[in-house]
Amino acid sequence: MDPKGREIPGYRMHAFVCGHSRPEGSARGCCTEKNSLELMMEFKSATRTLGMSDVRVQKSGCLDFCESGPTCVIYPQGEWFKISTEAIPKLVEYLQGGELPKEFLLDIKA
Repeated sequence: MDPKGREIPGYRMHAFVCGHSRPEGSARGCCTEKNSLELMMEFKSATRTLGMSDVRVQKSGCLDFCESGPTCVIYPQGEWFKISTEAIPKLVEYLQGGELPKEFLLDIKA
């Protein structure tokens, strides 16, 4: 058993929210200037409020979709999302086993 009381290490689902910063005026922009860290904290808080101990929400380095940001990827599914205040309730529902929130999927072909 690990220090957190888990018999199996890791999480059922793991969400990474881009927390990368670029210098002011960067051509690609960055997710942090689009409030990604505040969104990540809101997302994390929502999962904690519901007692979701088998999922983890955390910041990541650059997810490389800066122009589309702020962005989020959820594993093990590998689904990519545009994260916003409106998306968070649907993303939390998805982490609970709900439907894939297709309306917030990141169009990586663009």
